[in-house]
Amino acid sequence: MPHLTRFAFAGLIVLLTAGLVPGADAPTSLATQECIECHAIYHPGIVADWRRSRHAVITPREAMAVTGTALKVSSRQVPEALLNTSVGCAECHMVRGDAHADTFEHNGYDIHVVVSPDDCATCHAQEREQYADNIMARAYTNLAENAVYNDLERTILGRSTRKEGRIHFDTPDPQTKAEGCYYCHGTQLKLTGTEWRDTDAGEMEFPVIEGWPNQGVGRVNLDGSYGSCTSCHTRHQFSIEMARKPYTCMECHAGPDVPAYKIYAASKHGNLFSAKAGQWRFDTVPWTVGRDFTAPTCAACHISLLVDEEGAVINQRTHQMSDRLGWRLFGLIYAHPQPRSPDTTIIRNAAGLPLPTDLDGTPAKAFLIDPDEVASRRQTMQQTCLACHSTGWVTQHFERLDNTIAETNHQVRTATDLMGAIWEKGHARGLAHGGSLFDEYIERRWMDTWLFYANSTRFASAMAGGGDYGVFEIGRYQLTRSILEMQDWLDTREMIAAPRKP
Repeated sequence: MPHLTRFAFAGLIVLLTAGLVPGADAPTSLATQECIECHAIYHPGIVADWRRSRHAVITPREAMAVTGTALKVSSRQVPEALLNTSVGCAECHMVRGDAHADTFEHNGYDIHVVVSPDDCATCHAQEREQYADNIMARAYTNLAENAVYNDLERTILGRSTRKEGRIHFDTPDPQTKAEGCYYCHGTQLKLTGTEWRDTDAGEMEFPVIEGWPNQGVGRVNLDGSYGSCTSCHTRHQFSIEMARKPYTCMECHAGPDVPAYKIYAASKHGNLFSAKAGQWRFDTVPWTVGRDFTAPTCAACHISLLVDEEGAVINQRTHQMSDRLGWRLFGLIYAHPQPRSPDTTIIRNAAGLPLPTDLDGTPAKAFLIDPDEVASRRQTMQQTCLACHSTGWVTQHFERLDNTIAETNHQVRTATDLMGAIWEKGHARGLAHGGSLFDEYIERRWMDTWLFYANSTRFASAMAGGGDYGVFEIGRYQLTRSILEMQDWLDTREMIAAPRKP
């Protein structure tokens, strides 16, 4: 369609709607109407998604007038200019323009491409504040600024080359990193300049952003904020329903290092979701246990505001994620209490390494929550469990989890002691010999014990599901087999190195 004809058609759409988006009850601002005029033609999927969103049908003033647990807007003050129109294109992409390095002039408006959590805080201040204390918000820096993790990343993502009888790994290139570990952890966005593009509406100048596109949970944004609300509330519907379903979490928690979704799908809870989710309500606030749903999803356990059928609060909404979790099951290298700070780059073990435990499993206590806080967070989590299960069931479930943590940490200690002996005897280099912890075959077998098998066993225990994930699928069987293989590898090297008898 020629440019003028397309714009004429788009203009007709605006005239016919008379300031209202079809299907919407809230008036749209003039700036948003002008955005829709073009983007309904060029990006109809985006506009259609927004039209289906809650943002399109209610104004902030109306949302702020809601009382009690049904309230969704936590900010008590919203700029006057934003109160009486729907939350549309302009209200998100033009707010706080001076704070964004990517702000540019576009058809008479100053807009920015990347909407950040600090923009969302205009209406959702409490959620933004909670998310800032969430370890996910620091996922990029916690990986990128940790020398030990960088080394692990290099040996997984880096280009391999055989030199002098050894395999060497280069530092991974930015594109590989962006679609590898940093797909979920988030990238660091940087404005590198601008470029002219030939569009259907003619030549236009746009910012060039390094690290974009990305929607990782710890993305470093162009206004300096950390995180991405769209990791869970995918644009442009920003749907509560989507965030509450386990498929959203599956994007980054499918394993084998964090096999949460697979274990959930194989659990009784997952079985109930698969069979009955079509009868559940995922859009209600608060979320009523027994009426809206009858088995938990990831959001029910970790995030959502839950009430019983009398309206009594079971658990408050949180976007910190870890405030219902006492233990960090993801072993680095052992399971350990949750970090005190979301910034884990500050952690140092007794050996000075940026790890939450020593290689013998001793926790870096100064950087981890204390036993009282572990117990408090556990009690908060158990409130959700007790909505459906008896006290005895819940208590014994967590006793089994404690036993699983202790047993898997013990097994990992056995594997790590074996690895220590291999390093000490010079069969692998390790840190003491100026090498890496991760770049030789036997070190990979050691990594498998804690990165995959111990983790899977713990998650199967914690999530009450998928027995095989804790045993034969990717659990105890592989964990003990790896230990035996490590011992056999060491025995073989020792026999080869032993002097021959005359």
